[in-house]
Amino acid sequence: MAETQQPQQEPRSKEGNREGRGREGGQRPHGDRPGGGRGDDRRGDRGDRGGDRGRFEGPPEIDLEKLISDPLYLDNQAHSVVSRMRDMDSGTRSQLRRLYNAVRRAVRAPENERQQAFVMLRARLAYTIARHSLRSLDSLERLLLQVTRKNTAHGYERFRDLFEAIVAYNE
Repeated sequence: MAETQQPQQEPRSKEGNREGRGREGGQRPHGDRPGGGRGDDRRGDRGDRGGDRGRFEGPPEIDLEKLISDPLYLDNQAHSVVSRMRDMDSGTRSQLRRLYNAVRRAVRAPENERQQAFVMLRARLAYTIARHSLRSLDSLERLLLQVTRKNTAHGYERFRDLFEAIVAYNE
């Protein structure tokens, strides 16, 4: 058997000359720990929209067909969203009212523009959830996706009714 010769690597000194690192000798500005010397590695949190900060398993799905057909189901879902908000989030009433006003405007949009208005509303809701860590509203974001895909006036109106109940119960 022929032995293959491995290229020999030069041993690195403690300072190590790492090329292309932008600093002399490859030294990190806050010590040798990855993450800049903070003592914790925060690199894994970036794609995780909020991390695992004491979250529950996640809000349950809201069934659109049940929401449209059963007023008591709508009421129960509004109560559960508000109770999750009180347990999990520090969302303000004004944030909810602004979102509710946007929902009302989207429902009043002309029929040929309504779906686009709700698509943009979903983007705004997603931004608000991420910006203010309103994880309890995740189920509303998923429901809004269902409503937008179904694209019926009755579905949009029931979503508005649900949001109205959430605002009312949160007062």
